[in-house]
Amino acid sequence: MMTFDDSMLPTIDDPAISLVRDDRGLALVGEGMELRCDLAGMLPRIKPGRLSHELLVRAARVKGVDQPRAIDATAGFGEDALLLAAAGFHVQLFEHDPVIAALLADGLARAAADPQLSPIVARMRMTSGDSVQALTARACMDVAKPDVVYLDPMFPARQKSAAVKKKFQLLHHLEAPCTDEEGLLRAAIACGPRKVVIKRPAKGPYLAGIKPSYSIDGKAVRYDCIIPASMKL
Repeated sequence: MMTFDDSMLPTIDDPAISLVRDDRGLALVGEGMELRCDLAGMLPRIKPGRLSHELLVRAARVKGVDQPRAIDATAGFGEDALLLAAAGFHVQLFEHDPVIAALLADGLARAAADPQLSPIVARMRMTSGDSVQALTARACMDVAKPDVVYLDPMFPARQKSAAVKKKFQLLHHLEAPCTDEEGLLRAAIACGPRKVVIKRPAKGPYLAGIKPSYSIDGKAVRYDCIIPASMKL
């Protein structure tokens, strides 16, 4: 598992925010607020009785595969990847922003020390870097193809929403995420998964204008599923 010690923490140019470590782990601090990756808050959602009802788990489900492999190309704080890992997936996480990657690595390390989370986190492997480049390179390699590639490119839209939780305003100080939606989707498809699962606002447009094979709808979000083998892209 990727870890960061304090000598490896990224530099933040914005004086309004900083990375601070305390007895609860690493946090992004500023404007009287703090933000940290705390996967223990996901425990109620990964209980067996609830996990099977998670829309993401339903969307990502792959029939006939004992140990499915997933790539979360937009990992953020790892909550969606944790749902997939709890559902039995082995998950490769990519996070391009170095500050969020440091917070995620710290959160994963703390979760690995939690007896309730450690068996799940053992199926999660994190990389700090550009997932578009990684997925594009992977398409040219002789490596096992993922069963699922998961994309959550909703973060830019959330930034503009009045419903954003106040503490997530801290993330506005960081580098904007990749806005090349078509490049992200094309790279996901190119690495040869059985399906690509995309998280979208419930009434939002299709990612890059590409109509999915099918969708699973919720009240606030929906999951568009693309089956590359059945579509002309």
